[in-house]
Amino acid sequence: MPVLIKNASFLRGPDLVFVERGVIQISDDGIITRIGTDRDPSPRDSESPVFDAEGLLLLPGLINAHTHIGDSIAKDITLDPDLSSTVDPVVGIKRKVLSKTDPIHLEAFMRYTAISMLKNGIVAFADFREGGLDGVKLLRRAVSGLKIKPLVLGRKEKYYNPSYRQFNSGTGTVESSVDPSAIPRDIFDLLDVSDGLGISGTNENTDTSLTEYSDAVRNYNNTSSLGARRILAIHSAESQETAALSIRKFGLTEVERAIKFLHPDFVIHMTQATDKDITAIATNKIGVVVCPRSNGLLGCGVPRIGDMIRKGCTVGLGTDNVMLNSPDLFKEMDYIWKVSRAGHIHQISARDILKMATVNGAEILHLNSGCIESGRSADLLFIDKRHIDLYPIHDPYASIVQRASQSSIMGMMINGQFVTVIS
Repeated sequence: MPVLIKNASFLRGPDLVFVERGVIQISDDGIITRIGTDRDPSPRDSESPVFDAEGLLLLPGLINAHTHIGDSIAKDITLDPDLSSTVDPVVGIKRKVLSKTDPIHLEAFMRYTAISMLKNGIVAFADFREGGLDGVKLLRRAVSGLKIKPLVLGRKEKYYNPSYRQFNSGTGTVESSVDPSAIPRDIFDLLDVSDGLGISGTNENTDTSLTEYSDAVRNYNNTSSLGARRILAIHSAESQETAALSIRKFGLTEVERAIKFLHPDFVIHMTQATDKDITAIATNKIGVVVCPRSNGLLGCGVPRIGDMIRKGCTVGLGTDNVMLNSPDLFKEMDYIWKVSRAGHIHQISARDILKMATVNGAEILHLNSGCIESGRSADLLFIDKRHIDLYPIHDPYASIVQRASQSSIMGMMINGQFVTVIS
């Protein structure tokens, strides 16, 4: 049945324009059909149930655009993390732990993480899921029955070659990498059950294998009768080590190779991206998802988010590996807000940061969410304006970015239905 929300303060449209008092009409299929500044419902709304949102600030539901929830079982397993020893797809601690974990236990801990995201106001997330077909199916089972919207990006990681780091300085060639002939013919099977591919990085792949992945996704989208478009994403320019390795092995930056051979929908991290890299990403209309807390913990630096925005990049926000961070976008937004004022990167407005966690994330992931406007799914957070940490609110953007938390969420709606989160 349609629902009318009245007396609400909310952030409207793709620019998150603050509306002091208004109404939101939601259809019985969970789509926002009308937004207005009326104080009371009009006569044509009289048959709809009415929810009085007096004292509440409505936000778009948060979009966690990059996660690895498969390592939920390995929280804080390493006390002195660095990128290679922790998450390297071949030799990292994460891979070793996952290979020894009972799938039943892994499924349970992934479900706990999905519940944690719901409690933190996250309505959708995009996950890089290791383990091929079985890995994707395991995550699907883990979130079964929950209202959260998962975007599962699969990976055929069994084709990684542990010797991919070898480089012959004498001949200037790569000795070994992913064999292009090993790109499996059953990649379409993976795309049938996933929402696309999440590639670990360019350094682990030859030019040919990157092209093979790109062709596989494009051909699938051109021939599949399933309807939903599959997307392609990759980690890129995360650390000085991976950036230097790319130049040494291939003579191009990770970003240059990703654009030239893979043509991804979006890239993750960009912590070590050059000015040229950022310009190329913007020119090619490739999305960027940054994960600043993870980058900080791993010693990878701070992504130049302000420069990315100024050059025209669409920048989303993710929390990355659960073994490193809690999947909490409020903490991620607050971290960016503080670091951007510490002199290390150009300052970013609170509104732009909030857009990263809502509007931009939905755009990058092709979700009909992330924005309060007609035609979008009614994925909403109801924030208590009189919460002890927020009241009085003078600037709604700054208040949400640096002061909101799980405890300030009074309610949550996904696809027009109120969600009760039970652990």
